[in-house]
Amino acid sequence: MSLSIQSLIESRVSVNHFDPARPVTDADIRELVRLATRAPSAFNFQNWKFIAVRTPAAKAQLKAIAYDQQKVADAAVTFIICGTLEAHKTLPHALRPAVEAGIMDQTVADTWVEFATAAHPANPQLQRDEAIRSASLAAMTLMLAAEGMGLSSCSMVGFDAAQLADTFELAGNEIPVMLVTVGYAAPGNWPQKPRRPVEEVIALV
Repeated sequence: MSLSIQSLIESRVSVNHFDPARPVTDADIRELVRLATRAPSAFNFQNWKFIAVRTPAAKAQLKAIAYDQQKVADAAVTFIICGTLEAHKTLPHALRPAVEAGIMDQTVADTWVEFATAAHPANPQLQRDEAIRSASLAAMTLMLAAEGMGLSSCSMVGFDAAQLADTFELAGNEIPVMLVTVGYAAPGNWPQKPRRPVEEVIALV
């Protein structure tokens, strides 16, 4: 039975203990990435990349880079979620399917490319901000997709970014933003921890 998005959000937990005996198929890994790419991005940049670490050898490499956190070895797969810089260079290619599908006119696509090309090349901070935003939105979408498929997940920022980039041969324009472990939960995980009251974090203006 499918769950509502509200139920998925309220039931999701950050899992630290995975069952290493339960794999996830490559088909399910591909489906998780397909759903993750439905996340929004500025100008529809789609400036992200997903590396699915699922073999024992690759897990061992990543575990060492992630300060020996055991969940990297036990989870069925750990996604290295990257944001990409210089997204304006690939924007015409990213927008072409929308033009071909009749969703936007070519003139609109050209205008978006013009705006992005004017703003991004000379602004590395903007490029980095967009890369991190896009990758983070994709990561959260992937975690909710995992929850909807009966899987558990955990986002991780504890890793050596420079060593990861070298070991997994990231391109110069690819930033490793976070890791997301995915698999089947083992016993011993906490339930979702209470959140701060809404009134502490909202401002109605």
